[in-house]
Amino acid sequence: MNEDLADEVGSAVQTILRDHASSAAGGFDSLLWQELIATGFHLIGVPEKAGGSGGGLREAAAVIEVAAFHAAAVPVTETALLAGWLVDRAGLPMPDGLTAVSLDTADLRGSRLSGRLRVPWGRHADHVVALTGDGTAMVTTVAGAHVEPGENLAGEPRDILVFDDVPVMSAAPAGVDAWVLQLRGALGRSVQMAGAAGAVLESARRHVADRVQFGRPLARFQAVQQHLAALAAEVTAMRVGADAAVLAAAAGDAPLAVAAAKVTASSGAAVVAAIGHQLHGALGYSAEHRLGAVTTRLWSWREEFGNESHWQDRLGADIVRHGAWWPVVTGDG
Repeated sequence: MNEDLADEVGSAVQTILRDHASSAAGGFDSLLWQELIATGFHLIGVPEKAGGSGGGLREAAAVIEVAAFHAAAVPVTETALLAGWLVDRAGLPMPDGLTAVSLDTADLRGSRLSGRLRVPWGRHADHVVALTGDGTAMVTTVAGAHVEPGENLAGEPRDILVFDDVPVMSAAPAGVDAWVLQLRGALGRSVQMAGAAGAVLESARRHVADRVQFGRPLARFQAVQQHLAALAAEVTAMRVGADAAVLAAAAGDAPLAVAAAKVTASSGAAVVAAIGHQLHGALGYSAEHRLGAVTTRLWSWREEFGNESHWQDRLGADIVRHGAWWPVVTGDG
């Protein structure tokens, strides 16, 4: 794992997003997506031999975190981290265009697909990849599928695609099942929430430094300083948890670290959003202010791929399975 490369990737994506004028009509920024395609950042973390841009999990996480920080309306987690990874594991060719992923189990009849699949960003996808009941990965075109549109609180597409006897490509992915796919999705959302939480902290710091009440900046008031310190502590915990989960997953030992990261991020999301809006006052609720774009994502992402209660149960069960909680917590043995 090359930490310098991950930092360089993050800086490059930061430059693209800082200079980009959003055009997120319908919850999808097609111009930004084209920029990411042109630079190869849309499929970073997917091996070049599989049609991706190369790099590892840390590089993919760098792109995901920066995109979340800027509330970028593009499906970086769903494409590279999930769909591209699953296609690569199955040894299938990476389709052209935007390939989205579904966590629903696909119902195949031979090499044909019929039925309904929940597909985030489905209306913008060219292809969809999913697992079947027997653990096979299948890829099919979205052309001809009926779209039942939906969205989360942040306005990100959360659609249902209805297929009627369409042909698929399929193969058995190595070491992948529905649980592993959910685990990887939870990792992605943990990284995204850490990025979005960082944006709340930066915006709050800037606001309380610039806003003057009773003749002095808000940042000079003790109560504001206490709220800002609590916010910074929560954001730090979310970042540390997400970084540790990325490192563990890259080393092939993900379950405990990802569960802990998702618990920390999902529970922290509510605290970060609440303090962030409190420090901004009514300003943060206006449609023109970027704070709402990141906090609605925090509220949405905390529930996706399992909320904190789901992962607390998983984490507790894993610790019980290990037979002793102290070595698990400390990493000793």
